[in-house]
Amino acid sequence: MLICPGSASKSSHQAVRDTLDVVSGKWKLIILAVLLDRKYRFKELSREIGISPRILSKELQELELHQLVKRTVCATRPVTVEYESTAHSQTLLPVVQAMSDWGYLHYAAIVGQPRPDAPTA
Repeated sequence: MLICPGSASKSSHQAVRDTLDVVSGKWKLIILAVLLDRKYRFKELSREIGISPRILSKELQELELHQLVKRTVCATRPVTVEYESTAHSQTLLPVVQAMSDWGYLHYAAIVGQPRPDAPTA
């Protein structure tokens, strides 16, 4: 549903605010975008994103609380923990994809050339 500027209801503003409360911050959407592809072990996820283990742990706990990430403790020696997206977080895929697409367009508009890592059509 497309809402014209100035016509959005107060409840739609609140819905946007609620969404931002869940996914805001420097790392949450990046973590979700990475986990939408496949499962990751904790250290692997930390390296992939370039985030400190302490911050990653905090962010993952919050995402798990909102049922966007599933944490699985594997019965291995030493114990390993895997993280994956949930069915609920998969509903964010179109949003994450739209943000990615917009990021490439915005970069090209500002810099005047495509990002070096931009996908080719």
